[in-house]
Amino acid sequence: MRAEYRFNYAKAKPNRFASCMRTGAFAVILDPDVASVFRSSDAVNTFLRSVITTLPERRNKRAKAD
Repeated sequence: MRAEYRFNYAKAKPNRFASCMRTGAFAVILDPDVASVFRSSDAVNTFLRSVITTLPERRNKRAKAD
């Protein structure tokens, strides 16, 4: 990697994927071995929600508040 990068923002283009994102959503990069287990973002969200339900109650309240 270079120590410093200089970007020419005059050549910047709009993010063509921005319209696919739901309001309040953000992107997470999964390692290839993890991504190979899931077929869609819905599958990932379903799995994560099932894990959240197993967390101690204190964490559940925090997760629901976010």
